[in-house]
Amino acid sequence: MADKKSIVVSAPGKVLLTGAYLILERPNPGLVLSTSARFYATVAPLLNDSPTVDPASRPILIRSPQLDRADIFTLDLGSLDVAPSNGRGNPFMEAAIQYTVAAAKLLDVSVGDVLKPGLEVTILGDNDFYSHRRQIADSGLPLCSSTLSGLPPFSPATMNTPPETPANSAIPEIAKTGLGSSAAMVTAVVAGLLQHLGMVSLPRPGEGRESHSRDLDTVHRLAQAAHCAAQGKVGSGFDVSAAVFGSQRYVRFSPSVLQQSGESEPVLESVRRLLASAWDEERRGFVLPPGLVLVIGEPGAGGSSTPSMVGAVQRWRREKAAAAQPVWEALAEANSQVEQGLCQLAECAVSDREAYERTLEECIGRPSHEWEETAWAGPPSQGSPLAALLATRAAFRSVRELLRRIGEEANVPIEPPSQTALLDATEGLPGVLFAGVPGAGGFDAVFAVVLGQGARNVVDAEWSKRGTLPLCATEDSCGVVLEESDPRGRA
Repeated sequence: MADKKSIVVSAPGKVLLTGAYLILERPNPGLVLSTSARFYATVAPLLNDSPTVDPASRPILIRSPQLDRADIFTLDLGSLDVAPSNGRGNPFMEAAIQYTVAAAKLLDVSVGDVLKPGLEVTILGDNDFYSHRRQIADSGLPLCSSTLSGLPPFSPATMNTPPETPANSAIPEIAKTGLGSSAAMVTAVVAGLLQHLGMVSLPRPGEGRESHSRDLDTVHRLAQAAHCAAQGKVGSGFDVSAAVFGSQRYVRFSPSVLQQSGESEPVLESVRRLLASAWDEERRGFVLPPGLVLVIGEPGAGGSSTPSMVGAVQRWRREKAAAAQPVWEALAEANSQVEQGLCQLAECAVSDREAYERTLEECIGRPSHEWEETAWAGPPSQGSPLAALLATRAAFRSVRELLRRIGEEANVPIEPPSQTALLDATEGLPGVLFAGVPGAGGFDAVFAVVLGQGARNVVDAEWSKRGTLPLCATEDSCGVVLEESDPRGRA
């Protein structure tokens, strides 16, 4: 448990609404929503009864209660190498420690003194990050969000087993739900270490973030670098950006920002360069329009391997460039139309709130194919809330169609038939604006954007009936924060 010397930091998961695959290349944008599901890192001095301290190194204990793991790492204060004492490495934790301590040394923090006699880091993820279907099934309880919310907080994670592995996918060891657990975890740990070392002042929940912009930028750069180093590749970074800054419209940084460092470059030099260099990512705050609600579900196939799917799509683009380019451009245009539709809805909510709310009230009880027939509204006029709803719905259907085509051409299950059946049924429910597979797609998760809590309840019931577990998480635009207390001690 946290005490007065402990630092508790949390960072959110994510759902990528638009920008799948395209977001890997500048200047293609993506709309990413941060979620109410959060990863927590508690950082505290290590309780050590030993009267002697090795002047050249410090022990760091990493606790992962949900994985039933407690690993001790040794940080060499000179080389900044992080070595597991028990042979069980954790590349994400090792990179987070390395990059953060390197930044501290560059800023003349007395790392040896601050980390004396050592450090203890406890990492916990809200239940929505991990699959709990097996636990619910074994208990004989219904597969619904109320059952999931009734589980003890931070319940043990489930491991995947071979029979659950779908074809054409390399499934991770831990059964996850695709909310970006590694990015949220690395961000929380990096931010917690920086706060512990006195290098940043993080915002608290509900506090304005403008005065913390420089500190958040430091967290972002180090978390991006650590996450990429742990993965062994430079990804788009939207998941880390969402974990730091919350919901946003995101355009990735140039990969060269992180690709310039090679394995031979000392980590201290890598960090010196990435802190001093000009990053060119673009982000703008973005949230769902008022009244719209994000719903996330776990179909239960155990997860998908995003890197292998991305690799297959990239090969298809290289080998079938002439055929691929028109599809790529059409997907970019459809993504842009979804963004325009959602922005138009937000503008309608500001310009005429009464008409906006009435439109949502009238549409929430009808499936979207009946929205045009609402007698109260008449034909949708340009710029009206109804016109914006219909345009957004049509644009997202184009996104789905184009992603399915890419999946078929590249021979990867971006929207597998099982997901298509579920999503088609979901889009036919009252009050559903659109539904899809988040990010790179696959078997990880599904999502829907609906016109209020009543529509969410309808989707929950339909998904439960079809064997998909509705998660408790919804959109929460808040990024990384300094928490008031250990989450395990909350009522």
